[in-house]
Amino acid sequence: MKSFFSKIFASISSKKESKWVNNPIDYQDKIFQKLIEVGSHTLFGKDHHFGNIKTYDDFKKHVPIRDYEEIKSYIDQVVAGEKDILWKGKPLYLAKTSGTTSGAKYIPISNESIPYHILSARNALLDYIHKTSNSNFVSGKVIFLQGSPTLDNINGIKTGRLSGISAHYVPKYLQKNSMPSWATNCIEDWEEKVEKIVEETIHENMTLISGIPPWLVMYYEKLIEKSGKKVIKDIFPNLQLMVTGGVNYKPYKEKIIELLGKEIDVIQTYPASEGFIAYQNDINSDDLLLQANHGVFYEFIPVNEFYNDNPTRNSLKDVQVGVDYVLILNTYSGLWGYNIGDTVRFTNTKPYKIFVTGRIKHFTSAFGEHVIAHEVEQAMQKTLLKFPAQISEFTLAPQVNPKTGLPYHEWFIEFAKEPDDLNLFAEELDFNLRALNVYYNDLISGNILRRLIITKVKQNGFNNYMKSQGKLGGQNKVPRLSNDRKIADEFHNKGLIIN
Repeated sequence: MKSFFSKIFASISSKKESKWVNNPIDYQDKIFQKLIEVGSHTLFGKDHHFGNIKTYDDFKKHVPIRDYEEIKSYIDQVVAGEKDILWKGKPLYLAKTSGTTSGAKYIPISNESIPYHILSARNALLDYIHKTSNSNFVSGKVIFLQGSPTLDNINGIKTGRLSGISAHYVPKYLQKNSMPSWATNCIEDWEEKVEKIVEETIHENMTLISGIPPWLVMYYEKLIEKSGKKVIKDIFPNLQLMVTGGVNYKPYKEKIIELLGKEIDVIQTYPASEGFIAYQNDINSDDLLLQANHGVFYEFIPVNEFYNDNPTRNSLKDVQVGVDYVLILNTYSGLWGYNIGDTVRFTNTKPYKIFVTGRIKHFTSAFGEHVIAHEVEQAMQKTLLKFPAQISEFTLAPQVNPKTGLPYHEWFIEFAKEPDDLNLFAEELDFNLRALNVYYNDLISGNILRRLIITKVKQNGFNNYMKSQGKLGGQNKVPRLSNDRKIADEFHNKGLIIN
């Protein structure tokens, strides 16, 4: 019954969504106008002369680009319970995240914005059902990986992790199917939580599992260890679909397929506390459909201009395919000219589809090469196609002052299956990165850098590192690359590498 009605619901949803998919610029213009209208009655709007803003060009003159630290003075007033600061009234929720220089950060979620977080996740599944006619998974058990749904109260505002907030919005038709139990979801310690999830799910008919790829690997490995089975398909024979987000799925694909013992469909998503930005609407293509009618007016700054005094700010209608942009958000929760920190690249403009290429602060350019996450992930993917090897995780950092020889990039790789010839693997990896980044290639050709060096990480080394940082589990992930040696030194100092 659920499967039958979900197909009807998916067809209705697809027809409704096609209206904005086919007219994204019109919908972006409508969102912009609503933002200015509502924002003009807030403290931020008054401080930035919203009464004088009629066009996007006006907006750019009055509203600068800022990151969290630069709008923190406004956020602090919101957290203190004051009204009409960034958006009308008080926010419905504060999504708590970590990773800034000032510790925890609080992202407001309003009555107007929360529906789009939920609708986008729902529509990703409905779009899949509509296009594949596969709806059987709704009749089995499903996991939506979540932080603790227990919410704090700060000055009258419910506060918690976004995934914990989302737990309160699981559709009724999925609530009876959802796992793990509420009590298990409330467990804060990640390792304890995963063990409990394994206990609760190991004998269930799991048909859909959602989580970030490193978590999926950990979960599947623990299931195999506890069950004594060789692959997940022997534990969950009806598992049909995975939903992932947070990091690129491709570097983990081969490892996960090996653990599963078969290939299944995957939907990749791009959710954030600031807004649900994109999801994969074609299982045969890895790019993601930008959500142009979901409470966010987008801006895009070319990466190579970002640190200029006056970088170009583009609205959606002016973006170009193949250019890396820093993603800027203006939201129905009152984030204005907000640098979320991510970089994206458009693959299409009819409809607008993107790849997430990395973080503007997470890059390697100690020698002027500006290598980004998308390039190192592509280099790794191409290398793995030539070698019977598998990786669990990796990151890289520059070695500027080696004891001997030229400087180099040091890649820290935890292999699930090590290549027969690590030296050939490193040569191929270096060759692929040179082909993707002309500046890196020039540095190698000019004998400024030598070929990359691979440092092998012990099994569970990345998990142990994250645990030492208090960031194991949930939506936390290791940066793909750094511009300094902080993470690299931790790996060396904590004995996480194989000498």
